[in-house]
Amino acid sequence: MQILVNTDNNIAGTDAVVAEVESSVETVLARFSSRLTRVEVHLSDESAGRATTEDIRCLLEVRPAGGNPLAATDHSSTMTGAVSGALHKLASVLETTFGRMDDHKGASAMGDDHTP
Repeated sequence: MQILVNTDNNIAGTDAVVAEVESSVETVLARFSSRLTRVEVHLSDESAGRATTEDIRCLLEVRPAGGNPLAATDHSSTMTGAVSGALHKLASVLETTFGRMDDHKGASAMGDDHTP
């Protein structure tokens, strides 16, 4: 699972910030890592530095192996809060998506249940 962290001009994309975000992504999405090829993290300050509430936006986009991209977004007053919120939303989406795929693969066809 490759993790790419992108920031806009209003958020410093220092090595410490990238390491913190990568650690959070790896921790929360660890159970899905074998099924994901890439995770893109986009951090932006939508108020361009002005002091407003919930102006930090985190957009997460994941690429499941052999599937279409999935995304989740969250806003917070802190970068950590935005990343955490988006990760939890994305984990929920992945649980639903992979759960449906797994259920579909293991499901029997209608009428195959031959109970007496």
